[in-house]
Amino acid sequence: MNEPNLIQFLLNIAGAAALLIWAVRLVRTGVERGFSNQLRNWLKQSTDNRILSAFSGMSAAIFLQSSTAVAVLISNFFSKNKLATASGIAMLLGADLGSAIVTQILMIKMSFLTPFLLLVGVSMFLRSKQTTYKQIGRIIIGISLIFVSLDMLRMATGPVVANPGTQLVIEYLSRDLLVAFIIGAGFAWIIHSSVAAVLLFVTLTAQSILPVLAASIMILGANFGGALIAYVLTLEAPINSRRIIFANLILRGGGAMIASIILINASFLIGSLGANPAQQTLNIHLIFNLLLLILTLPLAGLADKVLSKFMLQKINPADNLNNITTLDPSALERPQRGLDCASRELLGIGQKIEQMLTNVKPLYDNWDTEIAKTIKAQEKAIKLMHLDVKLYLARLGKSGLDEEQSSRSMELAAISSNFDAASSAIGSNMLSLARRLENKGLKFSKKGSREINDFSDRILSNVQLALNVMMNQNPGEAEELVNAKDEVRSLEQKLQRQHIARLREGLAESIETSNIHQETLRALKQINTSFSIVGFSILSKSNNL
Repeated sequence: MNEPNLIQFLLNIAGAAALLIWAVRLVRTGVERGFSNQLRNWLKQSTDNRILSAFSGMSAAIFLQSSTAVAVLISNFFSKNKLATASGIAMLLGADLGSAIVTQILMIKMSFLTPFLLLVGVSMFLRSKQTTYKQIGRIIIGISLIFVSLDMLRMATGPVVANPGTQLVIEYLSRDLLVAFIIGAGFAWIIHSSVAAVLLFVTLTAQSILPVLAASIMILGANFGGALIAYVLTLEAPINSRRIIFANLILRGGGAMIASIILINASFLIGSLGANPAQQTLNIHLIFNLLLLILTLPLAGLADKVLSKFMLQKINPADNLNNITTLDPSALERPQRGLDCASRELLGIGQKIEQMLTNVKPLYDNWDTEIAKTIKAQEKAIKLMHLDVKLYLARLGKSGLDEEQSSRSMELAAISSNFDAASSAIGSNMLSLARRLENKGLKFSKKGSREINDFSDRILSNVQLALNVMMNQNPGEAEELVNAKDEVRSLEQKLQRQHIARLREGLAESIETSNIHQETLRALKQINTSFSIVGFSILSKSNNL
């Protein structure tokens, strides 16, 4: 292959691989934006036994097309709800199997459907006004582009199968399987998607670019890389959630290493796993994750006990209270920089409120004095930060602001006031309501408790969306946040009606806790309203209001 042709070949391969990576992420983004609340509730309701947990994790990975995304979601979910680690491990093992099932589905040649899928997906994304339908369109576009990218890979690699350089690559990888494992793990790590990595390796195997044994080892390496991604992404997470991720790294990553050693010494087995090299490598990926689930699921409880002894949660009521302010006095003479400093400070306030909301919810079921003290201390800290932001913006205004800067200063001041109100809704209202339940020895009805928990999860999701919008200034996500305000208001009214219906039925728990239930719903709605202002300010600048 001459140099110009080689360059063209590498460009074609790189372009096809880039499209594949982006298409997989496009599907995941659509599912996260359109169905994150449903997924969260589904996972939460599937923790009664390990088998159900594993099935839920598998299903979530199929929808998200990423076991890593499921791992991060579950890690976040478990850290905030203090659920059993064993159930979390089972979910992650199920998610690993789900990602393997996804690759099986996506490798089915459906090129004939691609034009139709693109037409439907683009039409839904561009013409739909409802967020859900728009995101379904995004998902369909992503799936169709996966098929396009795989076809591009097949076409790009077809002419070079007999090339001497290709044969040298095959011979080298066949000899050095350790390098093949490292390449698989490294590539999955770089692109943050084991699904995309496996699809690429299988396609190259089908085109005879990769030898079947080396490709199988690379796929097992991608499994190790996929587990490592989630571990690194959650290094700053609470210990409870990291136990889940670390257990998955040990089981999936360690299992991949053991499976590689077995496969190298029993490579004759590969030929019996499919009619062609591509199917054989796909099946190795599926069989590995299926056996991993079957063999290690009974060990989830033991893994929880072992890790609990070595990874202890240290609780300090003063955690996250002492922060270094971003309100730089030297920036007062540079308005734009000063506004950026104030914006960063507000992001820090928002993160503290997120933590408060996370911590207050469990107190409705089990009162904890130390956690309550932490929440009150956080509320006090936020009020001081709010005052500092107001004074800083006032001083900044004295240095002279143009019209745009003045408008942004007012927006930041409004956000700060709303965040202060949100912290009061948690630190004063919700904390007091939780304490009333404790003092009176009351409990919500099962339906009432589930409604409060689900509604709280919905609000927490919107708070997190608002914080993302503050960072990325994305008008699309800002619109999603604004639309969520109306959805939350309608949902709150629906939940109030359902509560009234239980009162009419004469349920003792509902009668005794009626005021607390209703005031909690109103407090949560207020928190959502306080954070929705972030979206309004961005849409006003983009003329989308």
